[in-house]
Amino acid sequence: MIAVLRRLLIGRPLETARMEHEKVGQFGGLAVFAADAMSSVAYGPEEVLLVLMLAGSAGLAYGVPVGIALAILIAIVATSYRQTVQEYPSGGGAYVVAHANLGVLPAHIAGGALLTDYVLTVAVSVASGVAAITSAWPGLHEHRVALAVCFIVLIMLVNLRGVRESAGIFSLPVYGFIFCCLATILAGFAKLMAGHLEPGLPSQLPVALQGVTAFLVLRAFSSGCASLTGIEAVANGVQAFKEPRGKTAAAVMVWLALILATTVIGVSVLAHWLGIAPAEKVTVLSQIGEKVFGRGTMYYLLQTTTALILIFAANTSFADFPRLSAFMARDGYMPRQMANLGDRLVFANGIIMLAGLAIALIVGFEGDVSRLIPLYAVGVFTAFTTSQAGMVIHWIRKGGPHWHYKVIVNGLGALCTGVVLIVIAVTKFAYGAWIVCLIIPVLVMIFRSIGKHYRYVASRLSLDNASAVQPHHNLTVLLVGGMHRGTLEALQYVKALSHDVRAVHVEAEGAQDPRIRRLWDAWEHDIPLTVIESPYRNLAGPLLEYCAKLKQQEGYDIVTIVIPEFVVDDVWQSLLHNHTALWLQVSLRTVTDVAVVNLRYRL
Repeated sequence: MIAVLRRLLIGRPLETARMEHEKVGQFGGLAVFAADAMSSVAYGPEEVLLVLMLAGSAGLAYGVPVGIALAILIAIVATSYRQTVQEYPSGGGAYVVAHANLGVLPAHIAGGALLTDYVLTVAVSVASGVAAITSAWPGLHEHRVALAVCFIVLIMLVNLRGVRESAGIFSLPVYGFIFCCLATILAGFAKLMAGHLEPGLPSQLPVALQGVTAFLVLRAFSSGCASLTGIEAVANGVQAFKEPRGKTAAAVMVWLALILATTVIGVSVLAHWLGIAPAEKVTVLSQIGEKVFGRGTMYYLLQTTTALILIFAANTSFADFPRLSAFMARDGYMPRQMANLGDRLVFANGIIMLAGLAIALIVGFEGDVSRLIPLYAVGVFTAFTTSQAGMVIHWIRKGGPHWHYKVIVNGLGALCTGVVLIVIAVTKFAYGAWIVCLIIPVLVMIFRSIGKHYRYVASRLSLDNASAVQPHHNLTVLLVGGMHRGTLEALQYVKALSHDVRAVHVEAEGAQDPRIRRLWDAWEHDIPLTVIESPYRNLAGPLLEYCAKLKQQEGYDIVTIVIPEFVVDDVWQSLLHNHTALWLQVSLRTVTDVAVVNLRYRL
């Protein structure tokens, strides 16, 4: 039943040979990796205005200059990362670049920052998408947390089906949002120029709480920097592209930067000209759409695609978080399981982990975008800075044609993103960024501990210590629960396995002359049965004491315990039995010099 359900939800297993077939081109790559960056158009400019409106209409006047500054930063970062994807077509982005050029510690910082940002991306994107839905249908506002959790589970299941299928499913909302957003911007400009729309001032602007200061503008800029999250996703997921991977990824990076910069400036300018300010339950993009199209078909289409792009923006993180985790796992800094490919040629463990962490964030912050946003962008700009600094070192070491120009490009990218990182950390620290500033060092310590453990394990398993391995003297112990046909099958097995065999029954019911002793004597004449009393009805304790006594008195090095158990035909039937063998195996899993063999047979 479980296998059938798994196949219905996830699909049939794919052969490893189909790996190249599962990769995507420019069209599919933009659908998978652009969703995160494009979704920020729906909340990035709004976060800028939310900060600026503290200074009233005078503050909102800075919305357009901040939008232009964001577009310039997008161009700088995209140009820098374009060189990265061409030079490192294996993927891994900031982590791989930092590891190769700056060392282990910067790589850990970049990896921890990106992993944190990917979790936040899922939480912020889905929460923003639900906010767009509740803007159009306010009655759903009180159910926003449940809706967000359902969407995260849905995206997780789609990604477990594979990269190619997720690209096909998510291409419609991504390209639909791009079309609706550009159509809204063009229609807004056209109607303003034709005089069909009147420029205005916000109708319900609150009283200015402070004057316009450099700190306020910088804080607004740092909030708007959420618009850049997702640009690095292409660099981290280069392996998902078809050959030539580097060239394909670079082309996707260019298209992404052009569309993103255009829409950010367009939304900022329209919000300024139309006199739109953030409202409590209606997004800025929703207000622009209503003024441009009215509450007609196009408005609801814009809201629908906005909600979808915001929700499915999480797909970018589901594409990159597992890949980055796999890179770090292969280097020995995350659990090895993270590098295991699932049935559908995706890193399923990473996908499931990301979904769980994002759901915890959504529940913890009650799906409130404004409470999640301050945590955002610190991680991604940390990764931006380490990646571009690593590329500077890379070009200096490698040289080659025009290397001076490339150093300047990546150096400018490192400088700009480094300055923005400082601005974000300072302006958002008291509003929640301190949490991320604390989480990243904690993750770095975890990575170092995992790496230390794996190095220790490798040193202990090294063949350099082969001389310490000595021949073993083994005793086979058959655990007998009752006298039946299964026990006779087990007896034949242990006799074929070893000539040194003991049979043991743990008496947990306190019988002085257990019936099994008489049955044993009637059916088995070669191997004697030892009955061990267990006054506290525990199997593992008395059994281990017996094995330790034999090892001490008779000089055995290892004891192999054979546990016979029958297997039922249906899942529901297994619920009717104790599974003593399973629990005993779990109890003995950490005991050294004791091997446990489960001998299974069907009824």
